[in-house]
Amino acid sequence: MAHVILGLLLLAPQSLYDLIKSFEAGVALFYSASSGSIKRALDGLLDKGLIEVASTEPGGRGKKIYRVTEAGRQEFHRWMTGELSGADLETAALSRLYFLGLLDPTDRVAVLRRIQERTAAHLAQLTALKKRIDTIEVPAEFRDVAVYQRATLDYGISSGQHALTWFGDLADRGEPQAR
Repeated sequence: MAHVILGLLLLAPQSLYDLIKSFEAGVALFYSASSGSIKRALDGLLDKGLIEVASTEPGGRGKKIYRVTEAGRQEFHRWMTGELSGADLETAALSRLYFLGLLDPTDRVAVLRRIQERTAAHLAQLTALKKRIDTIEVPAEFRDVAVYQRATLDYGISSGQHALTWFGDLADRGEPQAR
């Protein structure tokens, strides 16, 4: 979540309230977060020196506006161009795709290829699991359950095949033009 917040703050300095609204307006398409988790991530970014308070509005509440530091810019770039990590490949891929326009155009295709490679590896794991499962005799009392468990695996494979093709097509097109 910290990297998503860095990306949002690179788009524009924002308050906690603004960040919550930014999550609701777009990031929620691929990443869900509570206001408390956003606040904790903001505090962590502040502690690490990756963001700073740009201004504090006068008044009773003293709303703070946050912005990214140079160290935060470097960390964001490292994350965007680095290996995808975590168990949720779709969230990792879509998080990077959402902010891809913040990178230099020369870095964008390499990020898409990295996503494509990780997707291919994940798809290979699912396909291998399918082959193993196909050799197992399911006891009669579990066959109804197994049908839907297999359908879940089939969905994952189909989704992975689509993602592999989609990210590959995007990378092959090179630098898409803004609409």
